Amino acid sequence: MATDIKKQIKDKLEKVVVNVGVGKKAVSQSGFDSKILPEITKELSQLTGQKPATRVATKSIAGFKLRQGMVVGLKVTLRGKRMIDFVERLNKIVLPRLRDFRGLELKNVDQGGGLSIGLQDHLVFPEINPETSKANFGLQITLVPKVKDRESAIDFYRQIGVPLKK
Repeated sequence: MATDIKKQIKDKLEKVVVNVGVGKKAVSQSGFDSKILPEITKELSQLTGQKPATRVATKSIAGFKLRQGMVVGLKVTLRGKRMIDFVERLNKIVLPRLRDFRGLELKNVDQGGGLSIGLQDHLVFPEINPETSKANFGLQITLVPKVKDRESAIDFYRQIGVPLKK
């Protein structure tokens, strides 16, 4: 049964993208590049199994005190075995650990079939020790299926065990 789900994930899921925005407060702190950013990078690497790519601002926006070239986030694209492992951990361990979790809304699935899940805290992952974690960040997980219509994507997510509301 478990190998059947893994095969379905491998055959029907194109990729999983994990994004972390570092936030305006963190960037403005002194020592961001030497203390906070490496900590976020290390913990995101523990969650996903690969090193994240930094995302920089493409242009300056004075109202946000944002300068071109400043790090604004981190991104990891998972495919293959790491993608399968991450989706299984997400379904079986992480989502059930969320407080007051009753399932994901169907509105989280877009017209192209992509499922977006936002987590406010990365500490729900079992790899992260809350006592030793110095950084606190949320992350956004996007599952991109190979099928590009909403209804068949919803059926696929239910087959692989994603807890969607009725």
